[in-house]
This record gives sequence, C-alpha cells and structure tokens, in this order.
Amino acid sequence: MATPTVENYLKAMLALTKHSAAVTISDLSAELGVSKPTANNMIRRLSERGLIHYQKYRPLQLTEKGRRQAALVVRKHRLTEMYLVEKMGFGWEEVHPIAEQIEHIDSPAFFERMDHLLNSPNYDPHGSPIPDREGNLPKRKRERLSDVESGNAVVLIGLDHSSADFLRYLDDKQLPLGTLMMVEAVDSYDKSVRLSYRGLDVTLPETIASKLLVAKPSHAPSSDSATK
Repeated sequence: MATPTVENYLKAMLALTKHSAAVTISDLSAELGVSKPTANNMIRRLSERGLIHYQKYRPLQLTEKGRRQAALVVRKHRLTEMYLVEKMGFGWEEVHPIAEQIEHIDSPAFFERMDHLLNSPNYDPHGSPIPDREGNLPKRKRERLSDVESGNAVVLIGLDHSSADFLRYLDDKQLPLGTLMMVEAVDSYDKSVRLSYRGLDVTLPETIASKLLVAKPSHAPSSDSATK
C-alpha cells in the first residue's frame, strides 16, 4: 500500500511530465513545496521501489509501474470531483481540496462503486480526462481558445487552470463546460478575444482565453445560432 506522501510524489511527477520531459528534483521540490534534500531522499526511495528512474544529474522519469500508479491516484481524484458535483451538488470551485483528501483512500471497491454510480465518466467537472482502470487516458482533440481564429464556432470542453478564483470568474461570465461560442473577433494588438454566446457579447483577455480548451462542434453553427 502506498502512503499519501508516495502518491503525492507520483502524482506531482505525472503532472510535471505533461509540460516537460526533463523533470528535475528542483522542479519536484517546488511543485510539492518541500526542500530539495527532502525531495531527493524520497526520489531515492521511489527509485528503490521501481517507481522512478533516477540517475544523478539526469532528468527524473516515471517507470511504467510508477506512471500507472500515479494515473490511478489521478483517477480517484477526478472521479471524486465528479461525484461531488454530480451527486452531492458541490460547485466545481469547491471540490479540489476535498478530492485531495479522498484520493488517498485505499479501497478499490469504493471508487468502483463511485464510477458505477456516475456511469463511468471520461472527464471530470473541469474537463480533465479520467484515467481508466489501467491508468490510460481518453484522448480528445482540443485547442486553446486563444489560438482560434475569428469566425469559428467552438465548444468549451476543458480548462488548463482550475483554481477556485478562476472557476468563480468563469461562473461570473456564465461560461460552464459545454458552452457553444462564436469567436467574433481577435484583437490584433492585445490578442483579446470577443465572443458571443447565450445572447451575451463578452471580451476575454488573452491570459484567460489561453486557459480555455475548446473543440469545434461536429456541425459548426452560424454566428446567430451560437448566441442562443
């Protein structure tokens, strides 16, 4: 049985490798908020257990065993977030700290029951993919809203950032997942994006648009229908 500390290290490693193949002990210590010596000692222990490839002065890498174990922690976390939103009525901005605690419960049956009650979702309330029982992630084509050209209709399907403040900002803009939007214009100077959706005309700064992950609908509607 892995301890919460081990699971947190593996999950942090998995998150870091999404952005860089060259993860260092400094990166890991910063991600977890621990000292470099503390991180170094834990990495050596994880290496001895066959969970991380570790060589001095070389980037860290998860082994296949470590990657799968990390993905299953992520699975428990994201299933929990979905359950809290769908079955218990929590807001999507409330669920992360609760799921951080529940993800360390060592009871496969508990999470399988949760998965069954949710009808085996592929994505959590923030649009992040939920790994399957083998630790594999579903794949879905998506792009950043900041990269979409004007005149295109898109659907909001995920977020690249999910702090409580950011989620409350999206609530204020009436932008839940599944929102169909028309990109009306992209400012040539500051790259802000003007959108129309649900009868609203909203301009988002590039810093926000770059955190919104979108996909083209199967049948792209006209500008008029995208605003309804």
